Amino acid sequence: MQVGILGTGDVARALGTGFVGAGHTVKFGTREPGSEKARALVTAVGGNASIGSFADAARFGEVVVLATLWTGTENAIRLAGAETFAGKVVIDATNPLDFSTGAPRLALGHTDSAGEQVQRWLPQARVVKAFNSVGNASMVHPQFPGGPPDLFICGNDETAKRTVTEIGTAFGWPVIDLGGIEMARALEPLAILWIAYGFRTNTWTHAFKLLRK
Repeated sequence: MQVGILGTGDVARALGTGFVGAGHTVKFGTREPGSEKARALVTAVGGNASIGSFADAARFGEVVVLATLWTGTENAIRLAGAETFAGKVVIDATNPLDFSTGAPRLALGHTDSAGEQVQRWLPQARVVKAFNSVGNASMVHPQFPGGPPDLFICGNDETAKRTVTEIGTAFGWPVIDLGGIEMARALEPLAILWIAYGFRTNTWTHAFKLLRK
């Protein structure tokens, strides 16, 4: 499978490494594909990884991952061209974080979400929220003493969610589908809970699991 990843940060690196390790071909997208950071990313991921513009990555991917900072997400989509995403599965791994007051808080919530905004910006794409409530170090083959945590996803397209479920399973996750993209209103605050615990304990290796009787 061909995977386009918009972004070159830690989340992009973690997921890109996971896709390449699973035998897929990855193209990262960035504003500056010739930069030292971009070249270093491709070298670190290795295998079938390359880099280009946001548009290059969006065109390349059968599945496209949004791994940008929230403040740059809309612009990255605009630079790629919304029409480039038409018909594709788009994994939204972003969180709408606002750092203006110091500790991060949600820039959106309760009546809207980043996931819903992304779906509005990409009306012809099939957006699935995923990988937003765990640290990048545990995004692929998470290892915990109590067993693997759960990957929570949501989106409006059932076929797209099956694709993301297959990806999550290949990455070592049990996957829980929470419903339509509006459930990103619950998943994005879950990321704040993850962040709050991290700041409180100065540890960043925790994750969430749904327990059932």
